[in-house]
Amino acid sequence: MPAPIRLRELIRTIRTARTQAEEREMIQKECAAIRSSFREEDNTYRCRNVAKLLYMHMLGYPAHFGQLECLKLIASQKFTDKRIGYLGAMLLLDERQDVHLLMTNCIKNDLNHSTQYVQGLALCTLGCMGSSEMCRDLAGEVEKLLKTSNSYLRKKAALCAVHVIRKVPELMEMFLPATKNLLNEKNHGVLHTSVVLLTEMCERSPDMLAHFRKVRQLSSSQLVPQLVRILKNLIMSGYSPEHDVSGISDPFLQVRILRLLRILGRNDDDSSEAMNDILAQVATNTETSKNVGNAILYETVLTIMDIKSESGLRVLAINILGRFLLNNDKNIRYVALTSLLKTVQTDHNAVQRHRSTIVDCLKDLDVSIKRRAMELSFALVNGNNVRGMMKELLYFLDSCEPEFKADCASGIFLAAEKYAPSKRWHIDTIMRVLTTAGSYVRDDAVPNLIQLITNSVEMHAYTVQRLYKAILGDYSQQPLVQVASWCIGEYGDLLVSGQCEEEEPIQVTEDEVLDILESVLISNMSGSVTRGYALTAIMKLSTRFTCTVNRIKKVVSIYGSSIDVELQQRAVEYNALFKKYDHMRPALLERMPVMEKVTTNGPAEIVQTNGETETAVLETKPPPSGLQPTNQANDLLDLLGGSDITPVIPTAPTSKPASAGGELLDLLGDLNLTGSPVSAPAQIAQPPFLLDGLTSQPLFNDIAAGIPSITAYNKNGLKIDFTFERSNTNPSVTVITIQASNSTELDMTDFVFQAAVPKTFQLQLLSPSSSVIPAFNSGTITQVIKVLNPQKQQLRMRIKLTYNHKGSAMQDLAEVNNFPPQSWQ
Repeated sequence: MPAPIRLRELIRTIRTARTQAEEREMIQKECAAIRSSFREEDNTYRCRNVAKLLYMHMLGYPAHFGQLECLKLIASQKFTDKRIGYLGAMLLLDERQDVHLLMTNCIKNDLNHSTQYVQGLALCTLGCMGSSEMCRDLAGEVEKLLKTSNSYLRKKAALCAVHVIRKVPELMEMFLPATKNLLNEKNHGVLHTSVVLLTEMCERSPDMLAHFRKVRQLSSSQLVPQLVRILKNLIMSGYSPEHDVSGISDPFLQVRILRLLRILGRNDDDSSEAMNDILAQVATNTETSKNVGNAILYETVLTIMDIKSESGLRVLAINILGRFLLNNDKNIRYVALTSLLKTVQTDHNAVQRHRSTIVDCLKDLDVSIKRRAMELSFALVNGNNVRGMMKELLYFLDSCEPEFKADCASGIFLAAEKYAPSKRWHIDTIMRVLTTAGSYVRDDAVPNLIQLITNSVEMHAYTVQRLYKAILGDYSQQPLVQVASWCIGEYGDLLVSGQCEEEEPIQVTEDEVLDILESVLISNMSGSVTRGYALTAIMKLSTRFTCTVNRIKKVVSIYGSSIDVELQQRAVEYNALFKKYDHMRPALLERMPVMEKVTTNGPAEIVQTNGETETAVLETKPPPSGLQPTNQANDLLDLLGGSDITPVIPTAPTSKPASAGGELLDLLGDLNLTGSPVSAPAQIAQPPFLLDGLTSQPLFNDIAAGIPSITAYNKNGLKIDFTFERSNTNPSVTVITIQASNSTELDMTDFVFQAAVPKTFQLQLLSPSSSVIPAFNSGTITQVIKVLNPQKQQLRMRIKLTYNHKGSAMQDLAEVNNFPPQSWQ
């Protein structure tokens, strides 16, 4: 058989191929020749054939048929054969294939070989693809080579030991004695691999970390002082061509030592104190003109911030990050902003010194840097600088890209609420945001601003005048128009009377005010919600104005036949107030009282604002209880085909949606059908016999032990399971515990579970354990439902689920009809 072509000739031939098909033909022809040579057990050219096979593997062609040939080369006595054999094993084999176990004995023999280069090949292969079985069998040989005086073998043995520890952590103690003298080596390769080995041991075992911190401090060779000495020698040493990179001596070793010092000094006072001086030297003596020096300085900063360092040293670290912000390299600026964002909570004052530089980064063209600068700017806002920072952030909001506006507006709202120096400044700031980016603000911005204005009694005249001027001829910013409409309806008399003291009052007539509101009603830019605000405002003005009541009646009557059901319903109700209940109109439309924020832990309501439906919690002061809009709720449920469905009876006060009508699919019946935003009704009156005395005795008995659980809902990664108990005091009461789990990769937030049952049942829904369902089934939400079934009828239930997932509001309806008979009989 003729001699096969050499690797160099094969490469030259393949490169002459003009098409992919021509290249595949050449490869297939050569593979066929290599297979024939393998079948004939041709030992002469086996090395050459495997080398060509590895080149084909690098090009992406299958080369698995050469695996056994690699093992034969490893078993050869020639170094050239072993070199290609081990290289082939590292490329073609891994621990998932049983073939790799066949070379365990060869590697063991080569680890004890008399030639260091053969030993090095064996160490490299074991450290690259050794399985846990191989590591257990060969760890002893690796530990012996780790103690040898040969620097070439020690550095390879150290890296191989790292792989062994990762595969079999329980073998870590075997290498502990060998680590004692590793840091005394002068060879930088050995020092580097030794630090990598020590870092791996400290990260994987708290016991090893404690050992290196405490036990070795009692011996003559202490770990932290050794690392400090090595690092100091690197800094102070002169030019060494073997290790110099851009004028810095072995930056790779310096970075590795700094990372190990960070691990050793974390939460340890003694170790941190021992390394404070050397960290200060590295921070002050490292050249920053090259990227190599910046890498070392960044690792130094991370180490300083992670250990229990001195306050002066932490200030030095933050100053280094401040210098990074002035660097022309975008990556360095981004790293600096990210690091400052992590440290701003612990070293706020030090970061504040670089506030102007951080604010300048808001003007950067890179969107990643701009976002980090925005987040850091909000973190720097406090009571002392709120005016200046808000000025810069408002300028940024005015000129930034649309994807930043929502987050920036939310941040300004939060900062203004927390640090506002005065109510007027607070109102002006929020109005400026609504004017600049009203279409991007969160839906809760409107009710929050209305509440702020309501509570600022002395600012009513100033606010309504500012809002009136803000919407003259411009209705594009819907949230701003909604707030302005509400305020004009509420305080229109102050606007017309010109009682503003904070600025020069404007002369406005009643007809001009109504012209503005009518323009909002007919504007193409106004949504249904905005028109509802405007119509309600006009109705309120019927009790504030004296000369235009007939005009208001005419406007309201026109919208009684509107194709918009929401507007039509409001107009019909307002017409009824004029015709049948005119004596009640002043009391019903009187000025809103001061609102108080109420924090609730219950489920969020479904709130429709700005034309979009989302889940939110409205925080308003509940009026006296006793309202029970059951009939209205059931009318809406009739539209769903559920005429025999009855709404649940909540156990805690709930909040009303800000817009009239609520949602058609609202299962709880807590709907606002009266027009303008009003306070939420308190707890719906409960029948006196419903679950009476349930909490005074043990809740459950043993008769429910055999009731099987069911899966009520399983879609889009959300799973709802029902488990059942029977009441100990009332056999007609079934207690259902829901468990909601999430199998997706992201959390589900603002989760709300709602339910309704037929009229022959009564249902009570208790508060859930949380509103966030963790991802990857790492946790569940539980919620208890109590169902009273006095007639022992088959249980049916309609459920509604709302939540936020991956930035989108999700909503779904389902019916549960597979309740086990034991749960209701």
